[in-house]
Amino acid sequence: MADTQANFDVTIIGSGPGGYVAAIRAAQLGLKTALVEKSPALGGTCLHVGCIPTKALLYSAEVLDLARDAGRFGVKTGEVRLDLAAVHKHKSDVVRRDAKGIEFLMKKNGITVYQGHGRLKGSGAVEVATRDGARQLLPSKNVVLATGSVPKMLPGLKVDGTRVVTSTEALALEFVPRTLMILGAGAVGVEFASIYARFGSAVTLVEMLPRVLPIEDEESSAELHKAFKKRGIDVRVGTKVESVKVADKGVEVQVQSEKGGKETLKADVLLVAVGRRAVTDDLGLEGTRVKIERGFVQADARMRTGEPSVYAIGDLLPTPALAHVASHEGIVAAESIVGRNPAPINYDQVPNCTYSEPEVASIGLTEQTARQRGHKVRVGRFPFPVLGKGRIMATQEGFV
Repeated sequence: MADTQANFDVTIIGSGPGGYVAAIRAAQLGLKTALVEKSPALGGTCLHVGCIPTKALLYSAEVLDLARDAGRFGVKTGEVRLDLAAVHKHKSDVVRRDAKGIEFLMKKNGITVYQGHGRLKGSGAVEVATRDGARQLLPSKNVVLATGSVPKMLPGLKVDGTRVVTSTEALALEFVPRTLMILGAGAVGVEFASIYARFGSAVTLVEMLPRVLPIEDEESSAELHKAFKKRGIDVRVGTKVESVKVADKGVEVQVQSEKGGKETLKADVLLVAVGRRAVTDDLGLEGTRVKIERGFVQADARMRTGEPSVYAIGDLLPTPALAHVASHEGIVAAESIVGRNPAPINYDQVPNCTYSEPEVASIGLTEQTARQRGHKVRVGRFPFPVLGKGRIMATQEGFV
């Protein structure tokens, strides 16, 4: 840590895709900038236990699947098998190199990085607490909160890393579960279903709402549901979890479905993917005018909270929980600080992609939302399998 008595124009707490992009933009605009990160390496959840390692596993699963089916494309292979240790090594190498890249960008842009837990300390300052117990005060004219989110857990259920896991632990399992049950069929749930089904697990996907990927277009959800069933994934929608019993040899989950009534489902491992919560605890918000509603920080179109000179971005806000959204919010915050009056983000036009197998992508309003808002809607459809590229890849499903 350098420059211990520095006064900063802006201090950003959290170095995820929102925080580090906000820091870079602030530095580009001429602001003396500090970035505080509690973890040993920069990059936040997205880089270390989120987007990037998940996509690395997904790509390994895709390569495995393609290798198994290589013969139909004229490529002869020997025995095709999964080397899970090598998969994790590839994933870790990707994460490590990206973290080094962010570190380089901080140095290149003259951003001072502090390693420790950051929190607001009165008006115009951030306190950094390091792991060895030391505390340091960073006077700062502006503060950007970018502390992200963590997985939610069912009440009364604890993560043990072996039988009950969240996405964080699922990224580092040293074995492929014989049977895997996933609670939640949002983006996280369907991505891990895609990974472990191709790795060899018998996967059961349980969703309380009537369809998988509930925020996507209904036809897209139906197509993914059909594709999952074709791949042998047991999809249970409209199914509510009533109780979970953890034993030495596995997990028993009592569920209540709209169609089948009560049932006990068993699995070696239970992955809880029922959503994420914003990290607002121990941020020093007590006594400030920062408002929290339904677990999220409230901010205006320029990312300003109710506390003067305190901004919030990314998963702290009730906006789409996507890396590129957080990055753009970070840019808006930095430009707001220097008085540039940036254009508000149009959240109706955010690109969204779920990296399942098959993938699902969208932008703009769904058909249902457009109709609810009173728009006249025309729908055009075209199947992927009849496209030249689709035939080359032997695609059997999908549409635009």
